[in-house]
Amino acid sequence: MIPRYSRPEMTAIWEPECKFSIWLDIELHACDAMAELGTIPKKAAEDLRKSAAFNIARIDDIEAEVKHDVIAFLTSVAEHTGPEARFLHQGMTSSDVLDSCFNVQLHRSGMLLLGGVDRVLAALRTRAEEHRHTPTIGRSHGIHAEPTTFGLKLANFYAAMDRCRARLITAIDEISTIAISGAVGTFANIDPRVEDYVAHKMGMKVEPISTQVIPRDRHAAFFATLGVIASVIEQISVEVRHLQRSEVLEAEEYFSPGQKGSSAMPHKRNPVLSENLTGLARLVRAYTIPAMENVALWHERDISHSSVERNIGPDATVTLDFALHRLAGLLEKLVIYPENMLANLDRLGGLVHSQRVLLALTQAGISREDAYRLVQSEAMKVWAGEGHLLELLSTNKTITDALPKQELEKLFDLAHHMKHVDTIFDRVFGQS
Repeated sequence: MIPRYSRPEMTAIWEPECKFSIWLDIELHACDAMAELGTIPKKAAEDLRKSAAFNIARIDDIEAEVKHDVIAFLTSVAEHTGPEARFLHQGMTSSDVLDSCFNVQLHRSGMLLLGGVDRVLAALRTRAEEHRHTPTIGRSHGIHAEPTTFGLKLANFYAAMDRCRARLITAIDEISTIAISGAVGTFANIDPRVEDYVAHKMGMKVEPISTQVIPRDRHAAFFATLGVIASVIEQISVEVRHLQRSEVLEAEEYFSPGQKGSSAMPHKRNPVLSENLTGLARLVRAYTIPAMENVALWHERDISHSSVERNIGPDATVTLDFALHRLAGLLEKLVIYPENMLANLDRLGGLVHSQRVLLALTQAGISREDAYRLVQSEAMKVWAGEGHLLELLSTNKTITDALPKQELEKLFDLAHHMKHVDTIFDRVFGQS
């Protein structure tokens, strides 16, 4: 991923220095385990610990000749260690190093992503509490429906992101396995206890059964989880974009002093962060498909997954990490316009209260079909600009015979739509 959409904390996990350091840790832990088991001399393992090192430029030079990255790495390490290097990689295969390292990197990336999710959750909760009872219009199909609160909008996003958090924890747990099982995964030339030891030292779990490679359904689930998180990021971003439209202007991205919105139009203040997040979400979702297609490898292994993962591993995690922190910053500084929300609530002349009138008429003894027809007839007049719904209802004798004007007026009270807000908040955030 390009630096523009990257944070150094995440990119560091995918730098060659980090990758080769993990490779070396795996190899040295394996040697320590084999020394304990008596497979190799203890002094050899101790000497390797003291002298083992690698040179990235040298690895690149060797790989250019041998066309094999793990062999190039082992050759570079051998140049630093001497004859003890013959004990490195005993009974192991390249996948033991590559797959185990990849999962360590995904585990570390997942933990960073979890921090980003937590920052978004904190921002959503804070802003939701601020606007718990701020009335706004709820929309279905983009059209005014009934009143809600801005806090409920944000609480809904919080609940979605909290579900994402639970999924991410599961995905991290599933991806936190390593395999040191040798060719085709039978442990024919390496003791399974070596795998146990390396897993413990790396803070990971052993893969119960590997076929020289770690099963790719684990990775598919991990990247699918990232895709769902990206979709929730987009859900929030699209809402902000809609609410910032000039005709709506109920919320707006913070526009900093000196910021410019357009090269041509000096007045512009565009929702550029939300639009950017919408695009980044598309990228992260796109990485889920090749991850799914990596599950079906030939027999015990092939490397059709390798080129895919070398791209989607860093790109998906770096992109999502950036997006999470960008979203958190957007939410923390989001400008809210409660007065515009109130103005928009009555923009349709009371139409948003039509259901309450319908229900009150049925309670007064009118059939639902007749009640619907009566209210809709007056509502269509409001759409045509002939007046406010309350006024028109008050001139309809059939309606006023069932509901006196004083009762009709009570049906247009915003407070009715907020009476259970606290109950919903308790469900989402827990009782205070």
